[in-house]
Amino acid sequence: MSDSELVESAMADQAAQIDVEVAYAREDKQQILSLLVKPGTTFEQAVEQSGILQMFPEIDLSVNKVGVFGKLAKKTAELKAGDRVEIYRPLIADPKEVRRKREADGKKMKKGG
Repeated sequence: MSDSELVESAMADQAAQIDVEVAYAREDKQQILSLLVKPGTTFEQAVEQSGILQMFPEIDLSVNKVGVFGKLAKKTAELKAGDRVEIYRPLIADPKEVRRKREADGKKMKKGG
C-alpha cells in the first residue's frame, strides 16, 4: 500500500467514526473525555474505551447508572454522534425521604431547592 493509500484509508476510518464524550464528576474532581468511536458503540463500550475507569477506580458499571445529557440510558444502548455519556454516582440520600423529613420537622423549603 502506498503512502497516499494509507492516508486515505486512515481518513476513511476516521470519517466512519463518531465523536462522543464520557463524563464523570465527584465533589473534588471532574473529568470529560472526548473520543472517537465506531458507529454502534454502546455506552458501556465507550466508558471502557475512554480510560475513565482507570482514573476513577470507584466506578463500578454494575452499580453506577449512565445517561446522556441528564437522561438515564441503558448501558447496552448505542451512542449517536455528539452524545455525552454521563456516569452517575449513587445517591447518598433519597430525595423524597429528605423532603418528608423536612416537612415533618416543620421546615419550609426555599424556592429553588
